[in-house]
Amino acid sequence: MTEQQTPYLILGGEKAITSLVERFYFYMDTLPEAKELRAIHATDLSAAKDKLFKFLSGWLGGPDLFIQEYGHPRLRQRHFPFKVNQQARDQWIFCMHKALYEIAMPDELRKNLKQAIEDLATHMINAE
Repeated sequence: MTEQQTPYLILGGEKAITSLVERFYFYMDTLPEAKELRAIHATDLSAAKDKLFKFLSGWLGGPDLFIQEYGHPRLRQRHFPFKVNQQARDQWIFCMHKALYEIAMPDELRKNLKQAIEDLATHMINAE
């Protein structure tokens, strides 16, 4: 991909990533299918939203906002304080997939993002 063809830009940049994050947390916060995932988050989701937005920005080829503020993501290490089991992983993916379908994108990109997100979520598992 050239710089102009990053997933970040194809999706619509900052506005699209903000929308994706908002929809993800809306689903996590409201759907009974995500209640265990919601329970491991703080009552106020502002900080989580901000960090996910900054991470996704860089991960998708946009500005490396997370790295600029926090350093290397070290995602698995940062998630050690939380019980991330198969159920939490599956609920996270469920909410993210729902949010991804609300963002206009080419089918091939959606397929690739879904697989990458599933792989990333599986890597976060740290409990049975």
